[in-house]
Amino acid sequence: MIRFAERLLAGGMSAVEAESKARLLERALRSLPRATQGAETLRSYFVPGRIEVLGKHTDYAGGRSLLCTVEKGFCLVVRPRRDAQVRVINARSRAHCRLALNPELPPARPQWANYPGTVVRRLARNFPAAQRGADIAFISDLPAAAGMSSSSAFIVAVFLALADINALAETDAYRREIRGLEDLAGYLGTVENGESYGALTGDRGVGTFGGSEDHTAILCSRPGELRQYSFCPIRHERTVALPDGWVFVVGVSGVIAMKTGAARAKYNRASLAARKALELWQTASGRDDPTLAAAASHAPDAPDRIRAVLQASTDPLFPAGLLLDRFQQFLDESTTIVPGATEALADGDLARFGSLVDRSQRCAETWLGNQVPETMALAASARRIGAAAASAFGAGFGGSVWALVPAEEAADFRIRWAAAFQTQFPARRRCRFLITRPSPAAFRL
Repeated sequence: MIRFAERLLAGGMSAVEAESKARLLERALRSLPRATQGAETLRSYFVPGRIEVLGKHTDYAGGRSLLCTVEKGFCLVVRPRRDAQVRVINARSRAHCRLALNPELPPARPQWANYPGTVVRRLARNFPAAQRGADIAFISDLPAAAGMSSSSAFIVAVFLALADINALAETDAYRREIRGLEDLAGYLGTVENGESYGALTGDRGVGTFGGSEDHTAILCSRPGELRQYSFCPIRHERTVALPDGWVFVVGVSGVIAMKTGAARAKYNRASLAARKALELWQTASGRDDPTLAAAASHAPDAPDRIRAVLQASTDPLFPAGLLLDRFQQFLDESTTIVPGATEALADGDLARFGSLVDRSQRCAETWLGNQVPETMALAASARRIGAAAASAFGAGFGGSVWALVPAEEAADFRIRWAAAFQTQFPARRRCRFLITRPSPAAFRL
């Protein structure tokens, strides 16, 4: 018998969640084809979702984020195969897909299979020596399309399993480009967005123009801690403990934050506006700053000079007002709010922390424009009923809000918060409210 709960506890998970995940892993084990259930070759993994405490749409522009993981995520049970086929099985629905380790693998069907399919195709392209497939059974208790990085967690999970089975970390191609977890997070960000990573050439990705914040949180977090990173390249700047006796309550709005269709277009517009701002600055200044963060920090007067350039924009898709708002939100979030909030937590100043979080939420509502009535209402009502801080997080245009509350009050707070939301939005029947502390990063059990 595989002692899943013991291994999860040893990895840093709480006792209640370890027992819950053990049941999910047993369910995943039962869904593997009978011929592949030999325990002597099975491998199992837990890959969490994340909370973006602060850092709204900053990572791909070289900005900062404050991050942790949640005790919800993907549970995988994996059995190596002798061929180059990858079979991925959803243990909850029994849906499955078959994928070949092929650099020309077409987009997979059904839609959920495009995430493991993207990993399989990119892995075959970048590491042609990887010729061993696997049967991968997964089950997740992470709310899907809720802003907690379910898609990125899925990508990380499949890659970790296949990289492990093929011993990628022992190959020269891997070692040249990926020297640690931050490098791996950066690489997996490009697997998702389709860009190249050093000599590891890109392809179509999954169609979103995001960065590596999610992958960094999923791979590099630690239990009980919040970690501040800057990006492009990924740099760990500071770690601060979540205050003792405090937890996050997460309110899932029920507004699906899918990175597909119209929602993907809105998400990508925020990313493309940052790219456009940098492009206009590079053209006007003759500089080759690699990111918007680098451009804004190269000289004391750089922000004002960038604003002057953006004010002159005549691009019909990216008018001056939109670009100025996007730049101001990025600058305020990355250079003032994130480091200030981290410092406030380190000082134990929850009042100042809450004030800075409120400022971040206002920036998202007025300048970034990625909030919906449900997430704005959740953030506001959390503060009214006693949260020390509360903010929407993730891509936006739906998703979730976190609230920081004393652990002893969390259960009652969750009930009152849910009731207030359901009174205001009775049609949002898919809303959900959960309690979590920062969890372990992804790990093999």
